[in-house]
Amino acid sequence: MEKAEGAFLTISELAGELGLPQHILRYWETRFPQLRPLQRSGNRRYYRPTDVALARRIHQLLNVEGFTVKGAQKALVDGNGHAPTVPVAQAAPLDPSDILARLTAIRMALARAIGD
Repeated sequence: MEKAEGAFLTISELAGELGLPQHILRYWETRFPQLRPLQRSGNRRYYRPTDVALARRIHQLLNVEGFTVKGAQKALVDGNGHAPTVPVAQAAPLDPSDILARLTAIRMALARAIGD
């Protein structure tokens, strides 16, 4: 049975989703202070949607991008582990003629590359 979007997940549900053993999530709780699931009676852990998103990001940093735990901690503190982006308000306006010229140049470069 699928849970509704935004529902709390148990540690076993989150571990299954990420393909990790439960003890890894418990370890991450000791290393990443931002990851704090609710703990109910018997130390049952319930991960809120923000905890789930953070656990997914930690998993991405550690197991996909190859960060060390210390590197992932720094990436999360420095900017949530994402590459810095330019705010929309500061982005340069797009000129349609400039876009067309750039696309034409790309098309000619691709044509030369494949020998047409």
